[in-house]
Amino acid sequence: MAQAKDPVCGMMVDTETAEHKSEYKGTTYYFCAPGCKRAFDRDPEAYLAEGGESHEGHEHHGHHGHGHH
Repeated sequence: MAQAKDPVCGMMVDTETAEHKSEYKGTTYYFCAPGCKRAFDRDPEAYLAEGGESHEGHEHHGHHGHGHH
């Protein structure tokens, strides 16, 4: 039984039974509810930039190349 973290609310979702999922940049994301999926689909980068690796202190002041690869 694999689990994935809902990028919107942070809840753990069972990937086998998840009804709500989206694919973005080749990765499948799983959601606990349709509202979370809609929020992610509207602005995926907002949720992906937040989570994942923990950045020291989360102080993101200044604009150095966010999403401009």
